[in-house]
Amino acid sequence: MTANLAAPAYLAAEDLSMFGRDPWWLVAIKAVFCFAFLMITVLFSIVWERKVVAWMQLRIGPNRHGPWGMLQSLADGIKLMLKEDLVVKRADKVVYILAPIVAAIPAFMAIAVIPFGPAGNEVSIFGHRTTMQLTDLPIAMLYILAVASVGIYGIVLAGWASGSTYPLLGGLRACAQMISYEIAMGAAFASVFLYSGSMSTSEIVAQQQDRWYIILLPVSFLIYIVTMVGETNRAPFDMPESEGDLVGGFNTEYSSIKFALFMLAEYVNMVTVSAVSVTLFLGGWRAPWPVSTFWEGANHGWWPMLWFVVKVQLLLFFFIWLRGTLPRVRYDQLMKLGWKVLIPVSVVWLMLVATVRTLRNENYDFADIALYVGGGVLALLLLSFLADMFRDRKAAQEAPPEPPVFDPMAGGFPVPPLPGQELPPVPRRRPRRERELIVSGGVDTASDGPDGPRDGKEASDG
Repeated sequence: MTANLAAPAYLAAEDLSMFGRDPWWLVAIKAVFCFAFLMITVLFSIVWERKVVAWMQLRIGPNRHGPWGMLQSLADGIKLMLKEDLVVKRADKVVYILAPIVAAIPAFMAIAVIPFGPAGNEVSIFGHRTTMQLTDLPIAMLYILAVASVGIYGIVLAGWASGSTYPLLGGLRACAQMISYEIAMGAAFASVFLYSGSMSTSEIVAQQQDRWYIILLPVSFLIYIVTMVGETNRAPFDMPESEGDLVGGFNTEYSSIKFALFMLAEYVNMVTVSAVSVTLFLGGWRAPWPVSTFWEGANHGWWPMLWFVVKVQLLLFFFIWLRGTLPRVRYDQLMKLGWKVLIPVSVVWLMLVATVRTLRNENYDFADIALYVGGGVLALLLLSFLADMFRDRKAAQEAPPEPPVFDPMAGGFPVPPLPGQELPPVPRRRPRRERELIVSGGVDTASDGPDGPRDGKEASDG
């Protein structure tokens, strides 16, 4: 009986009665708002990215279209729509045309379950009290994962339907990359589910009233930050589009509006994953800590939308900062990070979170929980240390003997070394004096030697 009474303190019960009561015209207004929010944020993000990267590289950036160049992305969109729309001769035309649509539409669908404000009737639209969210589901996060997984089909089909080698390689890279990084992303989501006791986005935000999950689940937040960059094919994980070896990746054979749809899908995915990160780890629409302590109305009315938008823009700046800072990684490094680092770490962290939640549900004291979890971590570290020690000892015993020094002139004439043989270092004679660097110029040009010119004639000859 005691356990049954204590369980509701740690398991959330979703109250979704506020959703599904809006009239059809209000639902249409909310849907149009979500679409407009994504489009306006994408237009702003493109200009902001070019401005920030130009600032980092000491350049000017766009400054011609509109005030301060703010209409640059709109001009780019109009330019792409007016370009000639080509269809490759060897392409599968039906799939070739549908692939950009398949990539773009799922990117817009995830925003439907993202809360912009509290679940109560906080705002009034044309006299009708409503929630600041289009809809919510008991399994809203699974819906987001499913929609994100559908978008990969557009990239794969685009690479296959183009009838070209490089787009096919780009599509296969994107498929392998997204699959490997979605596993770690799902494990990071599972940690949030265990702590909040719900998969509903509005309930997850409600459970962060006291502390945001970035404080309680920092490892899950870091894992999700890395996986969301890999999920959106952004630098330094933009291998499916690497122009260094794939020309342009899966969208090489696309032009005009179809190419613009791929770019739109990428930036909309950036906004979507940033909104998911804000919802799961950064308190969602809640005001930051200093503001919420002295202003009671910060989390009511239309103000929550402001905090949500600011947090999303900060994460978009993080995307831009990574692109202007880090170089592109190799593809083997990308896959190694996903399969050998992120997935094991996320699974171990998920086991620790599950252990803590189970002990708390059994009414164990915090000191006991810390003792059990710390003991388990120390035991894993000890086993790992012993395994590494025995592995190194075995490798040292099985190491092959050092090969003898190879003499390429042993037979009287030079021969190349065989596999496993190394040439001895070539002795080099040091020059008698350092070479003098002569700089070209006028008649008064001086030598860059340590002592300068020896006479006026040498200076004039330089």
